[in-house]
Amino acid sequence: MAEPLPPTRSRIPGSGLAKGLAVTLRTMTKKTVTAQYPDAQPELPPRSRGVIGLFEENCTVCMLCARECPDWCIYIDSHKETVPPAAPGGRERSRNVLDRFAIDFSLCMYCGICIEVCPFDALFWSPEFEYAETDIHELTHERDKLREWMWTVPAPPALDPGAEEPKELAAARKTADKLAAEAATAAELAARTAEQAAQPEPPGGGTTTTTGPTTDETTGTTAGTTTDATTGTTSGTPEPSKPSDPQDGAS
Repeated sequence: MAEPLPPTRSRIPGSGLAKGLAVTLRTMTKKTVTAQYPDAQPELPPRSRGVIGLFEENCTVCMLCARECPDWCIYIDSHKETVPPAAPGGRERSRNVLDRFAIDFSLCMYCGICIEVCPFDALFWSPEFEYAETDIHELTHERDKLREWMWTVPAPPALDPGAEEPKELAAARKTADKLAAEAATAAELAARTAEQAAQPEPPGGGTTTTTGPTTDETTGTTAGTTTDATTGTTSGTPEPSKPSDPQDGAS
């Protein structure tokens, strides 16, 4: 069973009219201020929607902005190029190269969907609004003009003190730290190699290894061997041959 609605509070007749007249009286008593445009530029809000700036270095020609645009006012042309392998033995890759990026602002309704769906941050709102033309065909601006508007995009507002670090900034910092560590390792290895190359070599061009003496219990002679690490030859006192036993010949 539905609960009964609470009773409505009774209004004083003419209260709405009195409030409207009070707003009118407050406005009439304020001093009129006239902005001397274009000599004095207006102070626009930080999130004003003037035109759309293009940062083409981030554009990968994914066509998401053109597909999601409800007015179909974005025109993109591109071609494919083969990129050589980054390392020897790798395979070649193909990438899209931007040829044309144009926006027809006579059709654009400034909804901002293209900026929201761009996954690579290639489109931004610019507060620039002075782009009126006498011909409607001149309201289709190519990527050169869109890139000029990119430099009028204001800086993003600062994050809250307790906010998390953006993922893009964390990924960029991680990559920079990795590259710095690899460069430090390569420099340390190069320094060690140079230090080893600068050390003087021992006389004779190699090392000499001498084995201990060997004593033959039968003859009582001592023999030793010396190995040259450079040439790999072995020298030493030859071991005397064992005398023959007269009984061996008799047998």
